[in-house]
Amino acid sequence: MNIMQREMNIMQKEKERVALVSMLSSAVLAIGKFVIGSLTGSIGLISEGVHSSSDFVATLITWCAVRVSDKPADDDHHFGHGKMESMAALFEVLLLFGAAGWIALEAGRRLLGEPQVIEAAPIAIAVLVVSIIVDFWRVRALRKVAKATGSPALEADALHFLSDMLASGVVLIGMVFVTFGYMSADAIAALIVACFILTAAVKLGRRSFDALVDTAPDGAGSVLSSMLGDIPDVLAVERVRVRTAGAILFVELAIAVSRTLPLERVAAVKADIINAVQREFRNAEVTVIAEPRSANDETIEARIRVIAANRGVAMHRLTIQRVEKQLSVSLDIEVKAELSIDKAHSIASGLEAALRDELGPETEIDTHIEPMAANWLEGRDVSDDQHRALELALAIAAQQSDALQDVHDVRIRATELGLIVNFHCHVPADMPVMEAHRTVDEVERRIRSDHPAVARVIGHAEPAL
Repeated sequence: MNIMQREMNIMQKEKERVALVSMLSSAVLAIGKFVIGSLTGSIGLISEGVHSSSDFVATLITWCAVRVSDKPADDDHHFGHGKMESMAALFEVLLLFGAAGWIALEAGRRLLGEPQVIEAAPIAIAVLVVSIIVDFWRVRALRKVAKATGSPALEADALHFLSDMLASGVVLIGMVFVTFGYMSADAIAALIVACFILTAAVKLGRRSFDALVDTAPDGAGSVLSSMLGDIPDVLAVERVRVRTAGAILFVELAIAVSRTLPLERVAAVKADIINAVQREFRNAEVTVIAEPRSANDETIEARIRVIAANRGVAMHRLTIQRVEKQLSVSLDIEVKAELSIDKAHSIASGLEAALRDELGPETEIDTHIEPMAANWLEGRDVSDDQHRALELALAIAAQQSDALQDVHDVRIRATELGLIVNFHCHVPADMPVMEAHRTVDEVERRIRSDHPAVARVIGHAEPAL
C-alpha cells in the first residue's frame, strides 16, 4: 500500500468516526429535548426535539453515505460512488423541509389560540445550553474533517448543526422571556427556528442539486484555464469540463499542442498539467486530451516532415526553394526495396498530393524514390587482407582531400547486399557542415567507384583537435 492510499484510508476512517459521533449526539439530544419539552409544554423545545430527530436520521444517512462514497470505481460505477454523499445531503433537505413545516404549523396554532402555560423553564434552559455546546463542538469537528476530505455530506451536516446552534440560541432567548411571563415568546422562537431550518434547507438543497446535475464549481473553469496558460507547449485551451462527485473533482481538459511535438513530449506535457491541477485541487481526477494543431511559427520544413511522418513515409535530403513567387520542394523518399515501381509511385503521388493540400496547389513538388536498406542484415568481418586493402584505399582517398585527415576506426563487414564500410576521420573544427559533408562524400564515392563489391560507405567526420 503506497503513501497516498494510506492517507486516503486514514481520511476515510476519520470521516466515518466523526459521522458516527455526530449521529449518536443527535440521538441523545433528540431524546432529551422531547422529554423536557413534553414535561414543560414548550413548543420551542419540542420543535428543537423534532429538529434533533431529523438530525439523527440525517446523520445516520450521512454515516452510511460516507462508508459507501469512498468505494473504488467498479464495472457498474465507472466514476466511483461519490454522488452517494450528494444523495444523502438531498434527502437531508427533505427532512429539513418537513421539520420546518411541522414546527411553523404548531407554532402558528399556539400563537392564534390560547397561550399555553410552560413550566420548569430553567430545566429547558439547561437542556438548550447543553445542546448549543454539543452543536458548537460538532460544527467545528465536522467542518475540520469536511475541509480535509472534501466531503459534501459532512459539510452539509456542519451547516445543518450550525443552523441548529443558532436555532437553539433563539429558543433559549424565548425561554428566558417565558420565565418572565411572556408565554408567546416560545411560539415566536419556534417560528424563528423554522425560518433557520428553511434557510439551511434551501442552501443545502441548491448545493446538492448542483452536484447531482454536474454543475461546475464556481470559478473552477477560469482558474484551470489560467493555470494551463503557464504550461509550455500548450498552444490553446480548447475545452474545460469540471464536475464533482462526493469529494472527487473530475476534470476533463482538451488542449491544443503543436503537431510537430514527439509523442514523448506530448505525454510529458499532459503529466505536467495533471500535476499542476492536482496541486491546486487536491482531490482532482484529471483527464487531458491533446489535439494536434499547426503552430503559427511552424516552418515549411516542419510542415513537410509532419505530413510525411503521418503518412508513414521515410524521407531525407529535403530541399526547399523559392523561385520568384513559386515554392519548389524536392525530397528523397524511401520505400521497401522489393516493392513494385507501380506501388512505390502511388506512395510518392499520395505524399505529393498531401503536400500540395498543405502548401497550396501551385507548389512545385518533386520526389526521388530510393530503396530502403534492410533493417537487419547478417554481417561478418572480412579477411585481414581484404580489410588492409580497403583501409589503404580509404587512406589514399583521404590524402586527395586537403581537409580530411586521420582515417581511423575502420570496420568492414560482408552482407548479402555487399560490403559495408564504416570509418571515422578528422576535419577542421570551424569547417561548415555542408563543406564537411561534401568532403567525406567524395571519399565515399571514390571507394564505391574503385571497389564494386562495396555497397555502402559511411564516413563520420569529427572536429580536429
